[in-house]
Amino acid sequence: MADGAVDRSEGFGERLLGLLLDRARLLPPQLIGPLIAEEVARIGGRDVSILLQDYAQELLVPLPGRKLHVSQPEPVADSPAGRSFLRAEVVEVKQAHGVRMYLPLLDGSDQVGVMALTMDAVGDDDRCLLGRLAGLVADMLVTKNAYTDQFFLARRREPMGVSAEIQWGLLPPLTMSIPQVAVAGILEPAYRVAGDSFDYALNDNILHVAVIDAMGHGLDAAAMATIAIGAYRHARRVFVSLAEKYVFMDEAICRQFGPDHFVTAQLMHVNVATGELELVNAGHPAPLLIRDRQVVRQLESATTLPVGCGGEVPRVRQHMLQRGDRVLCYTDGIIEEHVDGGEPFGEERLVRCINRLGQEPSQGVRADLRHLSHTLKRERGGLTSDDATLFMIEWHGGAADHLAELD
Repeated sequence: MADGAVDRSEGFGERLLGLLLDRARLLPPQLIGPLIAEEVARIGGRDVSILLQDYAQELLVPLPGRKLHVSQPEPVADSPAGRSFLRAEVVEVKQAHGVRMYLPLLDGSDQVGVMALTMDAVGDDDRCLLGRLAGLVADMLVTKNAYTDQFFLARRREPMGVSAEIQWGLLPPLTMSIPQVAVAGILEPAYRVAGDSFDYALNDNILHVAVIDAMGHGLDAAAMATIAIGAYRHARRVFVSLAEKYVFMDEAICRQFGPDHFVTAQLMHVNVATGELELVNAGHPAPLLIRDRQVVRQLESATTLPVGCGGEVPRVRQHMLQRGDRVLCYTDGIIEEHVDGGEPFGEERLVRCINRLGQEPSQGVRADLRHLSHTLKRERGGLTSDDATLFMIEWHGGAADHLAELD
């Protein structure tokens, strides 16, 4: 190798990534930035930024830290960093003295943020190595986030209520994507949400989903949501049926809060291989079935009392999805917001908005749901006086066994 040339060989890349893995276990959170900047410098990169999504999903905010390049937040909606984040792809922008690269930080398929850096020139070896480095950085951020407030403080752009902190701590990743199915969720108002929540888990071929809305506001609603989600997870992990999950949740809310409190809920099982969907709807607005980017109908179910009201064991309604179908769940804060001189926003306006946006090219579940949420907020005059949650499932079917086979 000529003097001064940067080693970008496969062997060098393996050693560089191995060094990061070796040190990650003991690395304090505040040293992630310096280590990443040092690793990027070894392959000729500079001006490294770690950009994290703010809680309102409007900005990508730079993580402060030694050796990191800290600039102004970048908008998710209209920036190279935002395109990389929403589309989960590398974006390269030519500059006067090099190329600015934006690499999505993916933990599994959940977008953690974006890593930005500048290279004098970019080749295929650089792209491969930096893509792998970005994957390790995302894993480190997720792991260290469990025992530091550093990343939370960077993402928080305004004061957050106690109930909202409880809810954000309760949530699973906002997105999950595998070949057969993708999901995405969003909560409004991000810094004041209290009683809305969602949960999901993929166990073998069954996607388990719960979307809930606890009555009231503030800490009472957050406490009810916490008990409801905890009971749901317990029921899911002891392998009971969908109807029995409802019973577990109902008994937990009754015992803890008495007969005057309740939680509306949607509970679903989706077979990600076949598209079979089972639904229990407990006092919640019915989910919408979106096919070819247009709403075709509500997914109906037998009437069931809200969780906590001591209802009978519910009847489970079955539906069959087609490849590419989307199922949109939403809480009543979306449609009950009063606009236009006191009229509620209503389901018809929601459907019209979905169909209008459906005429635009899809950018993927995460980007499309975010676009829908922000559009709905504008349509409601920028108001979100009650919790307003959206959760979307996109089903493709098939198998993912090939991912476990080495070439």
